[in-house]
Amino acid sequence: MKKEFKRTLVTAALPYANGPVHIGHIAGCYLPSDIYCRFLRGKGADVKFICGSDEHGVPITIKAKKENTTPQAVVDKYHKMMGDAFKEFGISFDVYSRTSSKIHAETASAIFRELYDKGIFTEKETEQYYDETAKQFLADRYITGTCPRCSNPNAYGDQCEKCGSSLNATDLIQPKSALSGSTPVLRKTKNWFLPLDQLQPKIKAYISSHKEWKPNVYGQCMSWMESGEGLQPRAMTRDLDWGIPVPVEGANGKVLYVWFDAPIGYISATKELLPDTWEQYWKSDDSRLIHFIGKDNIVFHCIIFPSVLMEHGGFVLPDNVPANEFLNLEGDKISTSRNWAVWLHEYLEDFKGKQDVLRYVLCANAPETKDNDFTWKDFQTRNNSELVAIFGNFVNRALVLTHKFYNGSVPSADIYTKEDLLVLEELAGAPDKIAASIEQFRFREALSELMNVARLGNKYLADTEPWKLIKTDPARVNTIMNVALQICANLALLCEPFLPFTAKKLAGMLNLSALSWNDATKTDNLSAGHTINKEELLFEKIEDAAVETQIAKLKKPEPIAEPTTSKPVKEATTFDEFSKMDIRTATILEAAVVPKTDKLLKLLLDTGVDQRTVVSGIAQYYKPENIIGQKVCLLANLEPRKIKGIESKGMILMAENEKGELCFVSPITTDFSNGSMVK
Repeated sequence: MKKEFKRTLVTAALPYANGPVHIGHIAGCYLPSDIYCRFLRGKGADVKFICGSDEHGVPITIKAKKENTTPQAVVDKYHKMMGDAFKEFGISFDVYSRTSSKIHAETASAIFRELYDKGIFTEKETEQYYDETAKQFLADRYITGTCPRCSNPNAYGDQCEKCGSSLNATDLIQPKSALSGSTPVLRKTKNWFLPLDQLQPKIKAYISSHKEWKPNVYGQCMSWMESGEGLQPRAMTRDLDWGIPVPVEGANGKVLYVWFDAPIGYISATKELLPDTWEQYWKSDDSRLIHFIGKDNIVFHCIIFPSVLMEHGGFVLPDNVPANEFLNLEGDKISTSRNWAVWLHEYLEDFKGKQDVLRYVLCANAPETKDNDFTWKDFQTRNNSELVAIFGNFVNRALVLTHKFYNGSVPSADIYTKEDLLVLEELAGAPDKIAASIEQFRFREALSELMNVARLGNKYLADTEPWKLIKTDPARVNTIMNVALQICANLALLCEPFLPFTAKKLAGMLNLSALSWNDATKTDNLSAGHTINKEELLFEKIEDAAVETQIAKLKKPEPIAEPTTSKPVKEATTFDEFSKMDIRTATILEAAVVPKTDKLLKLLLDTGVDQRTVVSGIAQYYKPENIIGQKVCLLANLEPRKIKGIESKGMILMAENEKGELCFVSPITTDFSNGSMVK
């Protein structure tokens, strides 16, 4: 039997306070969690919506170094920027807190100390990576290298974002420091570990009791425990100078691991919101805890944080963790370093008053079961063909006709036809359909059911044609328009979780107040004689120029970033040695993946002297079809060698960016012939 809960605590992943919020973040967890909370509030449920800035992650210190400022200045700047953007976009947090607050430091320290006093942690001296150039131990995210499982060259020391594997920094192949770009060395240091290997039976039993979780979440959790050696101990402390000091003796210069610290932010934020009653939501068996996150945070919310709560004792465990996949942008992965993103604060400035358009498109295209793609053309099409042509068109026609026929007064419905009754029956059933989808975290499906109500209204008016019938059967038109207005009223109630600004505007036009989701099962929310206000357009068409501007903005050349991970210059060489290299310009004529490899492309180059084959390890960065015609620089006199049975005659020159990605070194001008010497 399904357990009944008195109250629900909903959390949305704490965003790193090292940059603005983009649409990938919104689609991943903030919009779905907001829809869910608005829905529960509309039903009269006791729900609290918790979030805040994660201000102790390594990305904060990296950002501070890059901007030549302090970590505190960075988090202060972005905490405000993110909080303001969330509020303007209609994300209805009950509290938006921060992990640099005093209450959070006290809460996280107390929980760590409780586990320490219980003897839960294992104190171990281990070898950890140390940057001899920067003269400090490196946290996991300060280390990048090749993933040992999928060969992704840009894996982090705690996780590979390509294959989703949970890693330790020492697992990485060819590790390098994100601070200096140098190869780190191993040095001994003492830290406190959470013994996940010993806790695995308990964790597995907990996960196994939630087979109703989304397949991507449940499957990923089980794969961590059932593959290889299973769960491994993970350090809950780090050798850093930014974070919450470890509250035990002998821990000078150490702070709490960010993934121990950050989820506790949900607890401290609840304390901030409800200082006297927070325990009702965290420590009562009749309270439900739901985490909305992106797929890259599954291990921390489903394994590490529940382990901490279990070992502490007294806390409820997450009842569901509906993680979404990733949202791409115009066919490419969103990248903050390349500025390949749609930033929320910029959208709100460029499309004033159109919060609900983006909410609609991101929900309709949400990456619920697989990675999905946002394009500006789809954004325009969904607005013009769905919001304007279906939802807005129906409401506008219904209100315009009401003012034209009845001076804005709702007519009475005296006699219903079979057609009317079928429409009203479908209208009354809509809330349950939408609710069923929301309760299963299928928000795209729920939005589609909402739009079916608008389609129902459009079809009803098109079939009955009251503008024609008014001359011959005004009594029939009275009923038709009453039914149409009831559909409008219920749309205002049903769309609130998804389109809160539209709901408010439509309710104002209908002069509707003091109604909630539960009233949407009724079909008489507007009584005869009720006066409605003047109609306004709910949505406006978005013209080509507006989206073309956004597409052009994505393609603007990026400013040259100051080097942050440059490697030291190699030892000096002589001019004579350099002169031996024959570097020429060339063009890629053909490109294909080398069979049975993940990294290699077979390229056919026009060198101006000949056409030759070169094998290059760039398959993880470029699709073959996208580089035909690419201008390159070629080391033409490199001694040929066979790679996977293919004779490679030369090497194309590539540059490595600060993320470790290889990029073409193209000739600056195109005014050259293939075979031109590079001197």
